[in-house]
Amino acid sequence: MNRFIRNRSFRSVFSLNRAVWKWDFPSTICRGFSDLSDSWKSTAGLVRCPANDVPLSPVTFLERTAKVYRDTASVVYGSVSFTWEETYNRCLRLASAMTQLGISPGQVVATLAPNIPAMYELHFATPMAGAVLCTLNTRHDSSMLSVLLRHSEAKIIFVDTQLFEVANEAIQLLRQGDSQPPKLVLIHDSEYASSPTSLSSNAYEYETLIASGSCEFEVRNPRSEWDPISINYTSGTTSMPKGVVYSHRGAYLNSLATVLLAGMGSMPVYLWTCPMFHCNGWCLTWGVAAQGGTNICLRKVSPKAIFEQIALHKVTHMAAAPTVLNMIVNSPECDRRPLPNTVVVLTGGSPPPPHVFTKVEEMGFQICHLYGLTETYGPGTYCTWKPMWDCLPCDERSRIRVRQGVRHVGLHDVNVIDPKTMVGVPADGKTVGEIMFRGNTVMSGYFKNKKATEEAFKGGWFHSGDAGVKHPNHYIEVKDRLKDVIISGGENISSVEVEAVLFGHPAILEAAVVGRPDDHWGETPCAFVALKEGCNVTAQQLIEYCRHRLPHYMAPRSIVFQDLPKTSTGKVQKFILRDRAKAMGSLS
Repeated sequence: MNRFIRNRSFRSVFSLNRAVWKWDFPSTICRGFSDLSDSWKSTAGLVRCPANDVPLSPVTFLERTAKVYRDTASVVYGSVSFTWEETYNRCLRLASAMTQLGISPGQVVATLAPNIPAMYELHFATPMAGAVLCTLNTRHDSSMLSVLLRHSEAKIIFVDTQLFEVANEAIQLLRQGDSQPPKLVLIHDSEYASSPTSLSSNAYEYETLIASGSCEFEVRNPRSEWDPISINYTSGTTSMPKGVVYSHRGAYLNSLATVLLAGMGSMPVYLWTCPMFHCNGWCLTWGVAAQGGTNICLRKVSPKAIFEQIALHKVTHMAAAPTVLNMIVNSPECDRRPLPNTVVVLTGGSPPPPHVFTKVEEMGFQICHLYGLTETYGPGTYCTWKPMWDCLPCDERSRIRVRQGVRHVGLHDVNVIDPKTMVGVPADGKTVGEIMFRGNTVMSGYFKNKKATEEAFKGGWFHSGDAGVKHPNHYIEVKDRLKDVIISGGENISSVEVEAVLFGHPAILEAAVVGRPDDHWGETPCAFVALKEGCNVTAQQLIEYCRHRLPHYMAPRSIVFQDLPKTSTGKVQKFILRDRAKAMGSLS
């Protein structure tokens, strides 16, 4: 039955019903699989039984690692350190304590916390209790938080001390709206000693809760590997939240695929600069456990903290959005330290400017460029480097490195497709289509949103919403979000290409380009830029700089100097910039 995803005509409808996901397959597909299975059984004497059929789940990574790497450091956070055996026992106790609080299989457990040990433990303890983990963005205000808690129907929320006030306000909003608020568990942090003056009778303390649990707890393994393991709300969440549901199977496969593409061997040392709440840390919350690695937790990301942790713990791997790479490149010399070894950096999100790639690698980092979405469990493709490219001119190497590459080993297929005809575009590096995915590491669907799920899976592919091209070597390259393409006088302008040129200017720290209304052309490129400290340049100078490097119609016609609004994962919030450009009115 698992082959259904390879059939374009499949139709699936899922609903969360305690611990069981109910799938409705077309009878013709089911009958075909049944006939094939029965044929093999009758002729070859094959059986499907507990000896050869166990649901895939990343929880098993921890169970194995607690034995194989028992005394190896699992989590390090300042002066706090645990071994894998200790982490396993703490997760068992935490899962046990959750069930004592009334958590039943299939119910949702929410978190609101930065990259701290408790956040890591909850990625295992929650599914161990048979529950579904919902990691919430730490930048949400109380209003948005209340919306997501109501939509997810979370029964418990684990909250970092620093974020207690926003969580408490969200809970009060739920009470005012006659919704049953979740039980609150407060996570104390030695770095932030202050605690709320009073807690309600509905609140608990994290370490006390762990102490109340049992190490003999029997893990509630998934009945099916298609059971949900987590819900991740997309970064563009509005009043109509889209909760992306991950299955145990998908999380298992994408964890291993990400470990492989990152080249993680046994016992890596991973620095947590990517938020664990973002796509469950690109599935590396589970993946690092599979390799018996050491997780170095970092509450607040800064170049100084990154260099300090690398030097102290001999970090081998980390993940960073292009904005973080830009911070590292432009950090003062006093914040930097020599790297004790090569550090592999996984980066994804908006395409990094080519010069940032070059400068980061000159500092001793090795870049692994990834591409994916929340709906693909994070990484779906990667730009694998071929030795033959080392002899190419620098500019050509840079152009190749910013491509999003090929699908990883856990994904069935990725292609650039014409969304109208659903036929793949030519591999000419020029014809633009929509990037689409298919495979077991694509989400189960949007939580409680059947219409959005069916739209996303139209034609038997997951529609990314990203415009891209396919090169002759079948490497895909993102040109823009479909909604970010600027149409000026009938010409399509890739905001990403304009941004890449702006980043090449020595005074530019950050840049983002959106369309500004224009009575004559429809819209024209408008660039929002932030300058490096101590640098000065005029708007006209930047416009002329772009005109010498781009077709005239692609060059920005207006420049705005200001800091760029970003999400907590470092993505520029272009919808805010579009609103600002629209408010500026027509340039013509």
